Amino acid sequence: MTGNAAIAYLRVSTAEQAEQGVSLDAQRAAVTAYCAMRRLDLVAVVEDAAVSAGTPLADRPGGAELVGAVARRRVAHVVAFKLDRLFRDAADCLTVTGEWDRRGVALHLVDLGGATVDTSTAMGRFFLTVLAGAAEMERTLIRERTRMALAHKRAKGERVSGEAPFGYRFDGGRVVEDAAEQRTLALVAQLRRDGLSLRKVAAELTRRGVRTRRGTAYSGQGVQGLVAAVGKSGVVK
Repeated sequence: MTGNAAIAYLRVSTAEQAEQGVSLDAQRAAVTAYCAMRRLDLVAVVEDAAVSAGTPLADRPGGAELVGAVARRRVAHVVAFKLDRLFRDAADCLTVTGEWDRRGVALHLVDLGGATVDTSTAMGRFFLTVLAGAAEMERTLIRERTRMALAHKRAKGERVSGEAPFGYRFDGGRVVEDAAEQRTLALVAQLRRDGLSLRKVAAELTRRGVRTRRGTAYSGQGVQGLVAAVGKSGVVK
């Protein structure tokens, strides 16, 4: 490894793929230009397509490759377009980047309102801590708004358009709890509290014969959807 070796990380969620400014191609162009400007040797670009930021970095396919490259000391720099491409959970962010800092690996965020962040400096590390807290607050606010909106609709007996949220079903135009799906949410919540990764939760669901609504086995990404449903339901803690 040379002191200039860098790895870039790109990510989009399903909803973001068609939006300008966050596409994989746009992120790739931005991080490549940044590395050229900073004279960093971009040795690899890893990406996660259609993966939520709520999924811990190490539980994503591309994220696991990135974490492994740092652990094997193949790079000295990690470059991403924005912090929310990598993290939206403050604890995950600070834990992972703290380990990178101990290994002498700097994180570079290319677009921060026209500025950049480089954690090889004390000021850069300070801004990273502030950004991590802000990203966590945004995620919590979104979850709270979603939970309140769903609770309001249930209280009024309104039908939610499209497919019922996981854990619920439509009954005569009303939204009611689905007992089997609520048990699945409770199980997922317990397994995550026990420290199981998304992949291990998926394997445990498969072992117990728990299937998706379409009758297929759960994947790590599918479990992430259940984790999100746990947070939105306001029922399973």
